[in-house]
Amino acid sequence: MGPLDGVKVVDFSVMISGPLAAMMLADQGAEVIKVETPGFGDIMRLLGTSKNGMTGIFANNNRGKRSLVVDLKSDGGNDVICKLVEDADVVIQNFRPGAMARLGLGYDELSAINPNLIYTSISGYGSTGPYSRRRVYDNVIQAASGLASVQTDPATGEPSMFRTLLCDKATAYTAAQAITAALFARATGKAKGQHIELAMLDTAIAFMWPDSAMDAALLDDDVTRQPTLAANYAVTRLADGFASAAAVTDSEFMGLCSTFDRADLAEDPRFANTLSRMANATEMVALLTEAAAQCSLADFVERSEEFDVPASKINSLDDLPSDPQVLNNEVFVERDHPIAGRLREPRPAARLHATPQQMSRVAPGHGEHSDEIVTELGLDPHALRAAGVIH
Repeated sequence: MGPLDGVKVVDFSVMISGPLAAMMLADQGAEVIKVETPGFGDIMRLLGTSKNGMTGIFANNNRGKRSLVVDLKSDGGNDVICKLVEDADVVIQNFRPGAMARLGLGYDELSAINPNLIYTSISGYGSTGPYSRRRVYDNVIQAASGLASVQTDPATGEPSMFRTLLCDKATAYTAAQAITAALFARATGKAKGQHIELAMLDTAIAFMWPDSAMDAALLDDDVTRQPTLAANYAVTRLADGFASAAAVTDSEFMGLCSTFDRADLAEDPRFANTLSRMANATEMVALLTEAAAQCSLADFVERSEEFDVPASKINSLDDLPSDPQVLNNEVFVERDHPIAGRLREPRPAARLHATPQQMSRVAPGHGEHSDEIVTELGLDPHALRAAGVIH
């Protein structure tokens, strides 16, 4: 059994921040019912690479769930949801503040039905404040939170975006952790149900702050200022490829110089220790850049390991499935999806030895389980379909 076996989650959310959180709970053993609207449901069903109407991004964020399609604006739609929530443990929704309450499905309404309910509301900026009504996507929060600023090119002064939905995914992980914390609080008698409110803006700032704000955190005038640890992150351009390496200690710097067949640089007084290297960083970088351009990728991989340098070639997504360490870790699972065909998915990252996480069922088709779910609730699926309540 997974650690969350016996937990029932009702997932109203769309896109990634909520669905990914619910998927992680499903991998940990929770029963997750994804409530979707008629038509196409979650917009992730429409975006990006697809086969037979199943997109890769939907499959990547919705495995382990059953799909119930309910017209929440129909007569009887709310009745189905209220019945569904009677014995639920968790609700997740990520609509703009007030949207669920207007449907009669806000925290106050559903907690009145089930006082033990953990109701999770995810929004862009929070439920109150000057930005609370604004529509957001991941890139907007990257801009608002300062994450894009952290990516500023020092040569041009131009900020840039992370080309991955960083804020959505960080919010999903934060939501999943908060939900399990609330479940623990309930199980240990510290609380019954409760309302979890989570803003993507707050998550992004909290995610960025521990290292990116190592300078901004200290406010006194007499602070000794230094660049952040990642300020000088850069790709190492080799003769026939790209890599990344870090040399913080003196021994690592010696190893890096030896990797590039320039052991003499480690003996140069300008680069003899961390402080001197920082003082002469411009000259050091220029010399290492020149040396790297003469080094092949194969030699770099072999020699960086030989000289104990923290380094890796830059893998593409296509490289990952055959990477020896990825293979050793059994990161990927391949299986057949009844709609999308062959899928490659990463297993849940954490290994829980006593209550292991599982690769839960593949992502559902739109409304695939509507009849099954309402039947379990003691309702008549044929009557509900005829009335246009479920689809």
